[in-house]
Amino acid sequence: MPYNAQLTGMDFNLSEEHEAVQFAARDFAQNELLAGVIERDNEQKFDPALIRKMGDLGFLSMMVLPQYGGGGMDTLSYVIAMEEISKIDASASVIMSVNNSLVCWGLQAYGTDAQKEKYLTRLASGKMVGAFCLSEPEAGSDATSQHTTAEDMGDYYLLNGTKNWITNGNSSEICLVIAQTHPDRGHKGINALIVEKNSAGFTVGRKEDKMGIRASDTHTLMFSDVKVPKENRIGEDGFGFKFAMMVLNGGRIGIAAQALGIAAGAFELSLKYSQERKTFGKPISNHQAIQFKLAEMATKIEAARMLVYKAARLKDQGKDYIKAAAMAKLYASDVAMWVTTEAVQVHGGYGYVKEFHVERLMRDAKITQIYEGTSEIQKLVIARELLK
Repeated sequence: MPYNAQLTGMDFNLSEEHEAVQFAARDFAQNELLAGVIERDNEQKFDPALIRKMGDLGFLSMMVLPQYGGGGMDTLSYVIAMEEISKIDASASVIMSVNNSLVCWGLQAYGTDAQKEKYLTRLASGKMVGAFCLSEPEAGSDATSQHTTAEDMGDYYLLNGTKNWITNGNSSEICLVIAQTHPDRGHKGINALIVEKNSAGFTVGRKEDKMGIRASDTHTLMFSDVKVPKENRIGEDGFGFKFAMMVLNGGRIGIAAQALGIAAGAFELSLKYSQERKTFGKPISNHQAIQFKLAEMATKIEAARMLVYKAARLKDQGKDYIKAAAMAKLYASDVAMWVTTEAVQVHGGYGYVKEFHVERLMRDAKITQIYEGTSEIQKLVIARELLK
C-alpha cells in the first residue's frame, strides 16, 4: 500500500504522481532486480544492462530538468524511488544515488550552460553514469585536506593525485574531481573539475572487496598529469569546496532514503517470515517476543520515513534543509543497522544464510552509517546548524 501521513505544518500525502513513481520503482525492483541480486552480490558485479534499464526508466536522472532530458521530478519522488529500489538491491540504489544526488544535481545547480549541454544531457539519457571524487587516503571526513592538486597552467589544469572509495569508479565516463589549486588559500583554494575517463593519465585502480553493496563498483582512481580544460571547472576559481559541501548536503537525503529502504525491506521480509515460520505448532508471529521486535521495527521505520520526507520537502520548497538532511541521514542509517540486525534475529539460523536476503541487507546497512559522512559528522552538522 502507498504510504500516506500528515505532519504538522507539512503535508506528506502522496499525490497520484508520487504513487505512480512508487509503483514503477517497486515494479522494477521486484521484477528486474530481485531475481539476480544474490548472484550479483556473490560475484561483485552489476549487470550493465540493468544500468541501461534504470536509465531508460528515468531512475538515473529523476531531478534533471526536461530541457536536458531528465524527468523534472521533485526530491520526494526521488526518495520514494530510492526506498523501493533499496528494499531489494542497495548496490543498484547507490549507483542511482551518486548519479542523481551528486553528479546530475551538482552539474544542474552549478554548471555552465555549455557543461550542461555537453555532459548533463548524456547523463540524463542514461547513456552514461558519473562519479563524484572527493575522498582520498588522507582526506575523507576532512575534506579540506585535499592532496590531489589541480595546477593552473593557463588554459588548462594539470591534475595529479589519488581518489579512494569512488562509486561508479570503473563504470563512469565522467568524474567530478575535487582538487587543490591554491594551497595557501586553504579550503578557498579548492576547485571542482569535470574529468573525462578517456583523458590521458587517468587510471582506474583496484576494485575494493567490500563488506556490503558488493555489486556496485568501488575503485581507486589515479590522475597523473591529466590535462583538464579550464572550461571544465565548475563555478569560479576556489568554488570547489563549497560545491562539494552543497552537493553532499543533498546527497545525504538520498543516502537516508537508501537506509530507509534497506530497513523497510528487512522489515517486510521479517513480517512475512514470522507469519510463515512455525514453532510449537503456531506461527512465530504469535509469540510476544517476535511481536515486540516487529512493533519496534515498524515504529523506527515510520519515524525515519518522516525525517527523510521532511528533508525532501524542505529541499523542494527551496528552504534550508541542511539540518533536516543530516538528521534524516543520521537516524535512518542507525535504524537500518538496527532493523537489519533484528531481522536476522527474527529469521534465526535462516537469517544467517544468503537465501533469505536479510544477511545481505545487514551488510549493506552498515555503509549508510559511513558514506556521505559518518554519524559523528552528521552530529557536527546538526549541532552547527542548531548553534549558528
